Amino acid sequence: MPGEYEPHAGTWMLWPTRTDTWRLGAKPAQDAFVAVASAIAEFEPVTIGVVSGQFEHVRSRMPESVRVVEISSNDAWMRDIGPTFVVNREGGVRGIDWGFNAWGGLNGGLYFPWDQDLLVKQKVLEIERLDRYDLQHFILEGGSVHVDGEGTLITTEQCLLHKNRNPQLTKGQIEAVLRDSLNIDKIIWLPRGMLHDETDGHIDEVAAFVRPGVVVMSWTDNRRDQQYEVLNEAYKHLTRARDAQGRRLEIHKLHLPQPLAITGEEAGRIDRASHSYSRRAGTLLAATYVNFYICNGGVIIPGFGDSNDAGACAMLSRLFPERNVVQINTREIALAGGNIHCITQQQPKGQRIKYNLGR
Repeated sequence: MPGEYEPHAGTWMLWPTRTDTWRLGAKPAQDAFVAVASAIAEFEPVTIGVVSGQFEHVRSRMPESVRVVEISSNDAWMRDIGPTFVVNREGGVRGIDWGFNAWGGLNGGLYFPWDQDLLVKQKVLEIERLDRYDLQHFILEGGSVHVDGEGTLITTEQCLLHKNRNPQLTKGQIEAVLRDSLNIDKIIWLPRGMLHDETDGHIDEVAAFVRPGVVVMSWTDNRRDQQYEVLNEAYKHLTRARDAQGRRLEIHKLHLPQPLAITGEEAGRIDRASHSYSRRAGTLLAATYVNFYICNGGVIIPGFGDSNDAGACAMLSRLFPERNVVQINTREIALAGGNIHCITQQQPKGQRIKYNLGR
């Protein structure tokens, strides 16, 4: 699995319509998705999957350069629903079709059913005419892992060892699947993800690779902040870790925005459903700037209308001097539990080599 900062063939997204996830019939979120897709499209090709009834609407909203295709899904988190792409030594690109159970299945999952989400990976690979590794027996969300492209993977025990993911497997067996599927030599385990993360501690809220050997992580100096203990714990683990090449990690701290909670007005505009995660007034969110997306020549980062927005933009501009950093107010995406990294999935640049695997 290449690092996110390696060359892309393009970016995949899905269109939000779920009214028990997104407020006001998902219209404000759709505005944010248009802004994100438009920003990425300035740097590389973007494809967005939509349900059939939304095709004309989305086509009219998106820049002409964005490809709109019909793909049914239960929600719009392409990072977790879409395929993980891998590349071999000949430059051939293939996709991994992991299992998915809506972040916990019937034991803590965020909605039911997720039947259409299960088909998204294969549909993407069919559209791209890429071969597919069938790993649907192993539950994994793309937001739960970050790789450096040189054999190192970072994840959290809270998520990958959770009893509602792969309870039949030991930690060693889970490591074996990751090593074999992604060509990983070293796994860095952090104990926990951020508090209030409804996905059970995804790594893409905590830390991300800037390039091999360099990591940026969420941070707060405020000891009264509920995230302080979790992030200090993560920092200590990262400072002790070595990557697959034997390097100690260079770590940069990216300060969090102010704590973010759903307001009464926002909560009142989200449809209620018995099988969906409760988004009531006062629900705290794991808001962070680390949930950014790296694309060809650019980095698309969240903004919250917060006093720390400008500082986050400045730091990431220093960490990515060769890329243009674009900040977008994505509070509407954060209200649903994720951000820019969660709604995007990179397809690495490579060749279409047909092997007919896993059909």
